[in-house]
Amino acid sequence: MHPLIWPDCRNVRDLAGLPTTTGELQPGRLIRSDNLDQLTPTGRAAVEALDISRFVDLRSAWECETWPSPYADDARWRNVPLWDPGDPDVSDLDLFEMYRILIDDYNTRVASAVTAIADAPPGAVVVNCHAGKDRTGVVIALTLDLSGVPQNLIATDYSDVDAATMLRLLAHVQKRYGGTRRYLLNSGVTTEQVNALTSRLTG
Repeated sequence: MHPLIWPDCRNVRDLAGLPTTTGELQPGRLIRSDNLDQLTPTGRAAVEALDISRFVDLRSAWECETWPSPYADDARWRNVPLWDPGDPDVSDLDLFEMYRILIDDYNTRVASAVTAIADAPPGAVVVNCHAGKDRTGVVIALTLDLSGVPQNLIATDYSDVDAATMLRLLAHVQKRYGGTRRYLLNSGVTTEQVNALTSRLTG
């Protein structure tokens, strides 16, 4: 994992170097970030210096309107909301329950986010939400698990909050769905997209 300096974003890193069952994640393939509306002109220049083919913004439509991404009018930008303002309020639940509800009740939304990564043109994919922690954390964790990154390292990448929460979530996916691959395939991701995702990150 390699932290990136994108002023004034505070939670940006390239996930390159994480080991997988077939090698390691390659640089410039998958980047996680907090809200890009915080970018200064210097930050925008740092982003444009990279070969980014897609921005996957996991925020709700309301968030995107309130804090618009500087790339909202860019053809590379995709808004794939994981929560909708009309959803039941889960803000008073602990993190694991919030994540579990996202996985169990909104699986097609999660699958759409993973698909947006898999279907992107060649280049780096940036995945962000507001803080780059919860929604981004869940999507990135599933993507890394699908790619064969050891779960303890997935939890370490997430552990700006609590590594045990992510390990518990991955265990839930394994127990209830038979693992991340089966969960995503049952949620609308195709076998071709699964293969394309793992190839783009490790090939």
